[in-house]
Amino acid sequence: MKKTHVALGAILTAIVPATLTAQDVTLRLSHWVPPTISPATKGIQPWAESVMEASDGRIDIQIFPAQQLGKAPDHYDMARDGIVDLAWVNPGYTAGRFPIYALTEAPFMVDDSVEGAKAIHEWYAEYGAEQEMGDVKVCFVHPHAPGAFHSQKDVTSPEDVQGMNVRPAHATMARFVSLLGGGPVQVPAPEVREALSKGTAEAVTFPWGSMYDFNLTDEVPVHLDMPFYLSSQVMVMNKASYDSLSDENKAVIDEHCSPEWSGRVAAGWAEDDMAAKEKLMADEGQTFNTPTEEEVQSWIDAAAPLIDEWKEAVTDNGHDADAILAAYKEALEARDADY
Repeated sequence: MKKTHVALGAILTAIVPATLTAQDVTLRLSHWVPPTISPATKGIQPWAESVMEASDGRIDIQIFPAQQLGKAPDHYDMARDGIVDLAWVNPGYTAGRFPIYALTEAPFMVDDSVEGAKAIHEWYAEYGAEQEMGDVKVCFVHPHAPGAFHSQKDVTSPEDVQGMNVRPAHATMARFVSLLGGGPVQVPAPEVREALSKGTAEAVTFPWGSMYDFNLTDEVPVHLDMPFYLSSQVMVMNKASYDSLSDENKAVIDEHCSPEWSGRVAAGWAEDDMAAKEKLMADEGQTFNTPTEEEVQSWIDAAAPLIDEWKEAVTDNGHDADAILAAYKEALEARDADY
């Protein structure tokens, strides 16, 4: 009788489901900005598309924008608890929760958001990610170009903020407003226009592009033309979602959770911010105030207590604040992103 020899690999291929060797998975990604504005279209969307392409379609990412699945301040917990697989988080929306990362919110530290994004990623991976975001996987940091102070009246020096109600970008900027004698009005970005139109706030610290993204050109047409602060969002992933991936798919995610990708997602946002600034400058209805060198120094001096407060908070959490601050400055200098 004739014997037929069948390769063992062929038998296994016939009986083992393909999903065990080339896993297909759908990840739910939530963020809190409208899907048409630059942080989404120039950062989050290209990142998700690249993940899907690099995985040859094995990883599908469903994006839920504009707070569809939860409020902006809840996004870290949404990822941690597995409500979503991926979440775009503003750590500054939860004051005191991430004291190390709060250093990125200090004004007058970063003047290049693209190289700064890479520096922040490298620094935080070593000095903070496991310590205070250890229950998620940090994928990338996503700052806008250095934001500015936008108001309904002229503001050129720290003294001008006294008595003003200001919507701050994050907890550190809220503290700065308080130090200057102003009143912080803390609402998420999608609710800023309402606060300004109702008179709850008279000014806002925002990236340039947000003037158009949130239709604010008539609400705050006066701009302080100096790099003022940074707000650096973070894309985080649920750990169980990551751990459940095949090794092949984990490699794709790892490739997209890097300092290089932090720079790439920041670049699109920065380009849009600078284009928006140029558009504003060409608009006769907008006013730009350029501070003198003395006024710039007065702003920097006024912000000095924020670093002292940051050091105290970090030390109280058991960390070496001086070493962390020195490492942050070194990382920025190495990328030529320091103020």
